[in-house]
Amino acid sequence: MTHRPAPTDIAIHPLIAGRWSPRAYADRPVPHAQVVALLEAARWAPSAYNVQPWRFLVFEKSQDREAFDRAFALLVPFNQKWNEHAQVLIAVLADTLTAKGTVNPSASYDAGAAAMALLLQAHAQELAAHAMGGFDAIGLAKTFAIPERFAALSMISVAHHGDARALPAELAERELAPRARLPLEAIAHFGAWSDTAQHLR
Repeated sequence: MTHRPAPTDIAIHPLIAGRWSPRAYADRPVPHAQVVALLEAARWAPSAYNVQPWRFLVFEKSQDREAFDRAFALLVPFNQKWNEHAQVLIAVLADTLTAKGTVNPSASYDAGAAAMALLLQAHAQELAAHAMGGFDAIGLAKTFAIPERFAALSMISVAHHGDARALPAELAERELAPRARLPLEAIAHFGAWSDTAQHLR
């Protein structure tokens, strides 16, 4: 299933409503040109003072299988299971320091914006992309000699959409379950903080 628009209460852009995090992947290569387009989308994300603190470490199964396998080994076992047919892994990094060597407090926020741009571009290209926190960030830094100033925030896997029925039963159920989010009144406060929103969590 590739088309799962969010059941929004208010109409939003189809690109945003349509983006989701699949786990069913097809076992066929993603062209390098499409991967580059994902990174180009991320490049144009907004950032404080236009510092652009995002960095991406990209592993393409069809281009460098050895490097891909080393990155794949850093995923937690649960994520390894459903990423069997993933074609690309992209580590999202944030440069935590400014050019002056001081801490950049918005680095993670800005890198997250770039990652979201990448995910939206993937959806626009009819690719499946899923961001994960379940990976060994320390192992990533050691394995690929990433300087200490760069924080590994997430790992995004990319592939062509596959058949959810090919997933293990538990994962197939998640894949096909209705999409849901907290109600708007639980996350948005207008004019002042409201305890009501907290109680809705």
